[in-house]
Amino acid sequence: MKRLFIAISVLAVIATVQAKTIIVMVNNTHYQTITGFGAACSEGAMCPYGTDTQPVKMLYGPSSKIGLNIMRMEISPNFEGDIIIPEWGNYDSPYDWQGSVPSAKIVKQRGGIVFGTPWSPPGEYKTNGSASGGKTGDENEQRGELRQDCYEKFFPWLNMFLEYMKSKGVNVDAVSIQNEPDWWVNYSGCLYTPEQQLNLVKNYAHMLDREKYPGVRLISAEPLGFDPKYSDMLMKDATARKQIDIIAGHLYGHPPLGNMKSASTLASKYNKEVWMTEHSVTDHIDHLPTWHEQLIFAEELNECMLAGCTGYIYWYMRAHWAFIGTGEQVEIDGRKITISGNTKNKMLPRAYVMSHFSKHVTGSTRLGTKTNVSTGTESEFETSAYIKGDSLIVMAIDTANTVNELKLRLPVKVKSGTHLLSTGNETAKLCQATPIEIDEPVQELTFSMPERSLNTFIFIIDHEEEDAISPLIADSKPSNSIYYDLQGRRLDKPFGLCIEQRRDGTTRKIYKNR
Repeated sequence: MKRLFIAISVLAVIATVQAKTIIVMVNNTHYQTITGFGAACSEGAMCPYGTDTQPVKMLYGPSSKIGLNIMRMEISPNFEGDIIIPEWGNYDSPYDWQGSVPSAKIVKQRGGIVFGTPWSPPGEYKTNGSASGGKTGDENEQRGELRQDCYEKFFPWLNMFLEYMKSKGVNVDAVSIQNEPDWWVNYSGCLYTPEQQLNLVKNYAHMLDREKYPGVRLISAEPLGFDPKYSDMLMKDATARKQIDIIAGHLYGHPPLGNMKSASTLASKYNKEVWMTEHSVTDHIDHLPTWHEQLIFAEELNECMLAGCTGYIYWYMRAHWAFIGTGEQVEIDGRKITISGNTKNKMLPRAYVMSHFSKHVTGSTRLGTKTNVSTGTESEFETSAYIKGDSLIVMAIDTANTVNELKLRLPVKVKSGTHLLSTGNETAKLCQATPIEIDEPVQELTFSMPERSLNTFIFIIDHEEEDAISPLIADSKPSNSIYYDLQGRRLDKPFGLCIEQRRDGTTRKIYKNR
């Protein structure tokens, strides 16, 4: 008994020594405004493709628990027809544009954004004559690229997609050039070098019919690891730059504060949005992600915001490593196993982690932060801060296995707030909301952060000191409208005869003096 007592005492001393004080100082430097968060509706884990809309019903809209507002869909290489799911590997079979329509309608009805990405243009436009990327592993394999004589067909093909979706009641908000143009694959794919993409955009993007489809925006190709060569080349060319509204990429093999931040630096100079349009995090085949891995996902979201991201779109909506359970068994070493917790159409912990950002950061403007942490804590703690209307939001992600003290120093006084806390995969430990009671307005607050926790602090700004808050809230409320000239190019501010796209999705022509 004495030996046990000594061991427990030593452990208690170690835990006390390991506890740290973390100071986060928020300033009124304004960075990007966040458009939102989302996921992909595509063949695969979304099957039966086109008929099952349960994931979007659960995940999308301001009244949902998760609050997603951006949906990515595939622009298949074919034109139109019935819903036909291709056999795996048969990339020339006629699966079509209809598949995403039911889900896209719901997202639009709930005020969301839908955009399309081609995995491949039609095979007849390509060097290998197939929608496949062409990587077969045999001596006859051929790289699938857009033929030079078909560049002029590419944007009219996108116009056909926009017209088809419009005929089905869906006004598509944006279209992309290509999914992963730098990744040679054996499935549906098309390769472009940065120079080829520049040629396509500079000389042919004017053929995207922005007058017929007002408000539609053009997204750059989406390289596998957010290779900045693709977007930088577009940004450095004045003609191409006018055609591109959003630069995009994926994070495979390259964390956000590397390539993505580099690409964002130049794009933000020209007021372009930056979207991370696909990534899956800790996607194990045999089990749900652990809580530590959920925190890794939260850190990725946070780091994307710090890198200048304005839109974050996860890969599948429904997968046991995503937001909604599939209920399916998986095959490992020739035997099928059931993954614990993977109940079909059950909300998974990762969805609630996403909601910390999607429910509260969407529509906000990121503020500057500085952190003072004890040695050894740097890699265990991340933070970011945002202003949205009357709310000041601070995210705090702590992966340490001890309870740490968090001191927040804010640029304005706050009078009340809410603390959202997630500490584990169990439902009872996700998104616990606790009121923050403040006797009188303050600028500095101290909280105890549980071990391995995701924290969202939502403060209500005290408006008694108008002079103090005016620099902070200036330009912090998202604009109610986006403006384009009659050629469909986005304007920094409206002038002359232009098109106004409102946040509710409606458009109108207006005249504004300079």
